[in-house]
Amino acid sequence: MPGAAYGAPPGGGPGDGAGRGVSGWLWALGGAVAAAAVGGSVLFATGAFSSEPDPVLKGYAYRDDLCAATSLSPFENAHYEAKPSSGSTTGTGTGSSAPPNPQHSGAQLNSMDSMWCNITLTPQSTGTSIYPTTWLYTAATLHKKADPAPEFADMYRAYEKQETSVRYRVEPVSGIGDEAFLVSRTDAGSNSAYVILAARDGWLTYQSTWTSYTAGSNAAKAPSSSEIATMLETSAKETLQRLKNGGR
Repeated sequence: MPGAAYGAPPGGGPGDGAGRGVSGWLWALGGAVAAAAVGGSVLFATGAFSSEPDPVLKGYAYRDDLCAATSLSPFENAHYEAKPSSGSTTGTGTGSSAPPNPQHSGAQLNSMDSMWCNITLTPQSTGTSIYPTTWLYTAATLHKKADPAPEFADMYRAYEKQETSVRYRVEPVSGIGDEAFLVSRTDAGSNSAYVILAARDGWLTYQSTWTSYTAGSNAAKAPSSSEIATMLETSAKETLQRLKNGGR
């Protein structure tokens, strides 16, 4: 009988022996299970059942030398320069090698690709009676397993919640990636500065940090926090563009 195999009770239908009815019913059930198994394997193969999200990298790619991709133009326009390391540490008597300047590092791992760059900047007007120290630290991370968006803003807003004598101001910045924040220290009258520019674009996160200290009676006037912020923002836009699609 047409259709008797699907949904037929174990006893079978008219004209069928009991054993034959059971056999037909089991065959139909087995066919359904087999079809479901094939369909499931296709879904797994295509990632429909995969719990891993697809990273949104927007064309950003890993660079083994982040310093080479970091834009220094805004700092050079403000009369700062990254003097190459002299190759030895003076005044120690040991002749030990000084760290390179700039200095870069990076790592490609299963969950993320990370890049770092340390640069020591020196004002071009430096004299013998002042001792300026300025560091520019840049880091970029390509997140490949987890979306950084839910936690990104709070990582920087937390600066304002710190119960310390040093106070920070956190401000949103427009025009850089999906979201960006500026963190600046607010203690006035200090001869040091600390400013962070942090940005997220898709699953890429980026942070550029300016730290400076100036001592000496003839020290040149250090840039204000707002001037430093402008330099960091300009550098970030140009650097992120260079990290995207292998841009230069």
